[in-house]
Amino acid sequence: MSPTSTLDWTPVCPLDRLDPDRGVAALVDGVQVALFVTGGELYAVDNLDPFGGAYVMSRGIVGSRSGVPTLASPLHKQVYDLRTGRCLDLPDLTLRRHEARCRDGVVEVRLRQEE
Repeated sequence: MSPTSTLDWTPVCPLDRLDPDRGVAALVDGVQVALFVTGGELYAVDNLDPFGGAYVMSRGIVGSRSGVPTLASPLHKQVYDLRTGRCLDLPDLTLRRHEARCRDGVVEVRLRQEE
């Protein structure tokens, strides 16, 4: 089974280790993931910037556009919808999302297959 086809949830860290609107990088089954809590919701995306090719998305700028939670790349400032991974500036670009949840105070991530 490849690292991107796991069906299991992986415990990452206690929820209280995540600051609102600030990213944290984590290694989940060999994949770098960026975790965010914003607007009371938990999000997990690839830490790899799909435009710049560097592992920096955990350092991105969290915000919103028309009520949509967003993440701007710290390199070239492309803005992504945290709910869908779609780039709002370049429609052909997508940031891979992963499932994230909090269970018993622990953040868990389940990787999604390549989209």
